[in-house]
Amino acid sequence: MTFAFTQTLFPLKRLQSPFLLISSLKSRAKFTQIVAALKYPSSSYSKSSSSEMVKAIVVREIGGPEVMKWEDVELIEPKEGEIRVKNTAIGVNFIDVYFRKGGYKFPLPFVPGREAVGVVSAVGPGVTGRKVGDVVAYAGDPMGSYTEEQILPDKVVVPVPPSIDHKVVASVMLKGMTVHVLLRRCFKVEQGHTILVHAAAGGVGSLLCQWANALGATVIGTVSSEEKAAQAAEDGCHHPIIYTKEDFVERVNEITSGKGVNVVYDSVGKDTFKGSLQCLALRGYLVSFGQSSGTPDPFPISDLASKALFLTRPSLMHYTATQDELLAAAGDVFANLESGVLRVRVNHTYPLSEAARAHADLEARKTSGSIVLIPDN
Repeated sequence: MTFAFTQTLFPLKRLQSPFLLISSLKSRAKFTQIVAALKYPSSSYSKSSSSEMVKAIVVREIGGPEVMKWEDVELIEPKEGEIRVKNTAIGVNFIDVYFRKGGYKFPLPFVPGREAVGVVSAVGPGVTGRKVGDVVAYAGDPMGSYTEEQILPDKVVVPVPPSIDHKVVASVMLKGMTVHVLLRRCFKVEQGHTILVHAAAGGVGSLLCQWANALGATVIGTVSSEEKAAQAAEDGCHHPIIYTKEDFVERVNEITSGKGVNVVYDSVGKDTFKGSLQCLALRGYLVSFGQSSGTPDPFPISDLASKALFLTRPSLMHYTATQDELLAAAGDVFANLESGVLRVRVNHTYPLSEAARAHADLEARKTSGSIVLIPDN
């Protein structure tokens, strides 16, 4: 029997993702909501009395940052169970690049982005417990946060504590809830565990190191340079491994005296998958939550038998499927931000209208830490 990594979310080519967000089959249905909320202008366009124009980034063709256009879009009134949110800060994630480039398929045209914080500007029928002026945030579905205002299902937003800066919230919602799922749901890390984090200086990796260290785990992390090793150490990684200079499997074996680690958090995929399995202790867990180097090759499922290993390929959406789960995940992230366990580096902010420049800088590795877009108005 052979176990192959496949994606059945949309018609996809080879997928790559730096972190957990893998959209569910609901995404096509969600797209219908987006199109209903954001209607793109055309020569036959006429504005209705129940709508207004706002600015947004629109992608009409697959390609480089240059395909991201600053356009007027029509924003209609919220319908049953919906709210309208005026965005104050919008998170930029590498998955936005993959959608723009076609790595993840999505019907054109679309407004990119899956993470934002803002102020409720209108409430649709049937919405209770929410009012104009409330500060809320969301991460995940639906796509469409690169806009001044957007329509959202009320059930996908969470209230934001007043003590946390909007830019911080926009930069951490998606990554933070991902880390909550990895450390508290997929495998519950506790004091005395030893874990391996690939890409330990990345957006998710740095939060993994901080949170796991606070839980009392021994953290081993792989990075590509001395500079990133120093950052990972600052974030709580006890044993940074520069994989460009050392074999990470050998180093993990040395660090653990041959025992291996209890869990590996692998967002790299193809290049690290086999080595990750080799690093595991008896009954260890491999949590594969991304594939920035490509999809792992098929492998015999019998390879897990030698140490009774566990393998999981989680999706954030599957762990925040109910509102209670969503609120618990977001609440855990906010609590750790307020207590200082999680520290977020918002090193770059760009006007929303210059989102294309933000993407270009991100792809050119000119950025570090988090990137946030600020609406121009």
